[in-house]
Amino acid sequence: MTDFVFPPAPIVSLPVAGSSARFPVRRIYCVGRNYAAHIREMGGDEREPPFFFQKPTDAIVLSGATIALPSCTEDFQHEIELVLAIGRPGQDIAVDAAARHVWGLAAGIDLTRRDLQVAARKTGRPWESGKSFDRSAAITEVMPLAGELPARGGVSLTVNGERRQSGDLGELIWSCAEIVSELSKLYRLEPGDLVYTGTPAGVGRLVAGDRVLGQVDGLPPLTLTIAT
Repeated sequence: MTDFVFPPAPIVSLPVAGSSARFPVRRIYCVGRNYAAHIREMGGDEREPPFFFQKPTDAIVLSGATIALPSCTEDFQHEIELVLAIGRPGQDIAVDAAARHVWGLAAGIDLTRRDLQVAARKTGRPWESGKSFDRSAAITEVMPLAGELPARGGVSLTVNGERRQSGDLGELIWSCAEIVSELSKLYRLEPGDLVYTGTPAGVGRLVAGDRVLGQVDGLPPLTLTIAT
């Protein structure tokens, strides 16, 4: 038995719809700039391809949670997204083979300290302070994939019953299969990886007391409450 100097962190895992088994999380990848309307609202060039950044696995927060406003920000924002859960390893995956590497789907919210992200972007510094902080990766249970990756389907988010974000997976600049293929050129994908696929327009600020409902067609709803 290995003698650790202190107890290792527990394995981060997600519930699986219709099963007592759990999905162990290895890495969290996120796609930037994958809906043209969101790129425009953030002042970017929609002709540029999306890029990838990561969040730590212990940033996971499950649907139904109440979370505190994070420190060091005056502009805490929501980004609703489809999440791909990888179940088969691969590198340089062909687009037409991508679905075979996806075990399941979930709805996720990429929580963002927007002011810190924008400040880092302006100075050419990494985005970790704006994107990769504690409890910044909200997610539902994983729904096993049945058939092909979704090419259409509504993606929306409301705050206190008011619609903020609304889009469709058909508006993705890069499709789910293309995301898997492109990401696998940079990293060898492994079982347990999660891929947040990008957010539609309408991102906005969250404040204490807000009740958030994120939805992706065909997947469980994602709810969060911002603590008072």
